[in-house]
Amino acid sequence: MRIVGVIDIGKTNAKVAAVDLDRFEEIAVRKTANGVVGSDPYPHFDVERLWAFVLESLKALQAEHPLEAISITTHGATAVVLDEAGALALPVLDYEFGGPDTLSEDYERIRPPFAETGSARLPMGLNVGAQLFWQQQTFPDAFDRVSTILTYAQYWTFRLTGVRVNELTSLGCHTDLWNPTAACFSTLVESQGWGHLFAPVRKASEIVGPLLPEHCAATGIPAGTPVYCGIHDSNASLLPHLLTRQGPFSVVSTGTWVVMLAVGADRVALDEHRDTLINVNALGDPVPSARFMGGRAFSLLVGDNAPSASFEDEQAVLAAGHMLLPSLPAGSGPFPSATARWTMDETELTPGGKVAAVSFHLALMTATCLDLIGARGEIVVEGPFAANAAYLRMLQAATGRPVLADSQNVTGTSLGAASLVDGSQVRTGVRAFAGPVPGIFVRYAKDWCTLTKRHVQQGDGGQQR
Repeated sequence: MRIVGVIDIGKTNAKVAAVDLDRFEEIAVRKTANGVVGSDPYPHFDVERLWAFVLESLKALQAEHPLEAISITTHGATAVVLDEAGALALPVLDYEFGGPDTLSEDYERIRPPFAETGSARLPMGLNVGAQLFWQQQTFPDAFDRVSTILTYAQYWTFRLTGVRVNELTSLGCHTDLWNPTAACFSTLVESQGWGHLFAPVRKASEIVGPLLPEHCAATGIPAGTPVYCGIHDSNASLLPHLLTRQGPFSVVSTGTWVVMLAVGADRVALDEHRDTLINVNALGDPVPSARFMGGRAFSLLVGDNAPSASFEDEQAVLAAGHMLLPSLPAGSGPFPSATARWTMDETELTPGGKVAAVSFHLALMTATCLDLIGARGEIVVEGPFAANAAYLRMLQAATGRPVLADSQNVTGTSLGAASLVDGSQVRTGVRAFAGPVPGIFVRYAKDWCTLTKRHVQQGDGGQQR
């Protein structure tokens, strides 16, 4: 098989891409915003609008680049509850909705310990177990109609094939539902009586079934076209590197979330209160990980159409000592209880200077996270931040390790999902960051760490790296 259609649903945007496995690149892409709708009964994802977009995109791509297989990747922290007929028993909850926090004390009493799941206790619906518990307690009649619980990528697999399955990387991403060491469901699933509701667990690279005939008719895709199980997006970014690179190394997947996964890491005690956790990769192995909402912070601070920072902008920020201390948004990341603060008046910054200062902040947050998970070796940056020289330069200064960036500035999730079909042609397309890293960058990083420690102690929010 040569051309793979990849359905790639992120928290902020969704896309459908045609990936040429021989060239190992996207050759056509269709995109749409992925918004949250409604408050009845709670904020939720508009899966029907997304489904219409998926079918329309598959049809358009098929007309230009005939597809020979379909693969799926999505964000995590999301479960879908279906009734016996396959309809939604409840809407697909937006994990940034605070409803589950109203039952936080009750949930704390039943959730497994961090030592069992490697899953940190997170706010809102970021733990899928907390979502399900809140839905069951708040909407008991609707939950009684639940026949199947699916992880999010595998919900789309179900829509395409009619086959209900779950998958390891999606179960293993801070859900509280999986024991990564024993490779089985956690004690939470048994204690809550959910075990019979979970569809069978399959590997990301398995073929679940052929595309349903009605979808073949709607899209023009040939009957019998295989649909692969699908994968959690951060693990999709990691997969090409697992297939081509020897450890130790770490992958920094950037988007709404900045997610770090460390292969061959030092053995360190992970701190569940600082958004470190254990993920499960596509091969079924536990991987120490950390995360913070870096893409969301960048958008909040400088907007989505910010200018690039020049090297002169970077130097001006360094000379003036402008720094942003953690953390925005609050509630997650390595400093979850700290409130963001500028060390100087941010209005003094030029637009390019503000981008540079924010980029420095995000690089130093990344370095903090990498330290927390014992990362070693090269650092591979994928996604939007791979094109941000200020971010890459400061990350190299702060860590003292080689930084590699995706030279094509292509988010690795779609290519990683395509690798599930055939990994023999995988090429990562990353290059070592070759920009200068003067000593002033290293000094700035050290000063940021010192000021952050003081800031965090004064605000009683988390700990210093």
